[in-house]
Amino acid sequence: MRGSLESFSEGHHNPTVTPPLPIPAHPITLPDRTPPRLSTARPPPESYFMRKILSTWSRKLHRWGAVAVVIPAVIVFITGAILQLKKDWTWVQPATIRGSGIEPTISFDEILAAATTAEEAGITTWEDVELLDVRTDRGVVKVRGKNRWEVQVDTNTGEILQVEFRRSDFIEAIHDGSFFSENYGKYAFLVNGLVLTSLWLTGIYLWLLPYIMKRSRAKKAAARAKT
Repeated sequence: MRGSLESFSEGHHNPTVTPPLPIPAHPITLPDRTPPRLSTARPPPESYFMRKILSTWSRKLHRWGAVAVVIPAVIVFITGAILQLKKDWTWVQPATIRGSGIEPTISFDEILAAATTAEEAGITTWEDVELLDVRTDRGVVKVRGKNRWEVQVDTNTGEILQVEFRRSDFIEAIHDGSFFSENYGKYAFLVNGLVLTSLWLTGIYLWLLPYIMKRSRAKKAAARAKT
């Protein structure tokens, strides 16, 4: 019996055992073969894109327009504020002195002769005079020299009432741009005015934009609630 078992074991070898496969360090992710879902959302309306474009360009125009006109605007604002006080600020415009009468009784030659006696004004002939400002209600004539000095002469007696430097005309020239050049005051300040108007319009739009967006979202929510 033992011999038969030994002969059987010698004639039949043990089958080879296959070792287990190594476990990968990282899990293998199989590709997702689920078909993609078709989107049922509606594309945004054209008004959305128009509002987006308008909002973007309004912000750019408002930002860069403010930078472009800041210097001219500051000049206009400051000079305008000074000119508002010219009648109360004698440094800007000399006060008007009242003469002895109302009706003028002196001639133009007498006015010029009186103005030439004011050394500060530097007036010797009519060529040195820029303007004659006659105030009949105060009985005085203002002789303005080209060097911006002003001589006030009594239209009844020919007496010099006051000699002062007049700065209001110079400030007005800066205010309207004519001090820099005639074309600058005509075109540059016109462009600045248009840019300031656009800043006002874009500022109103950007201020109203959150309310417009809120109202639009409320309408969309109400429409979805009905469906």
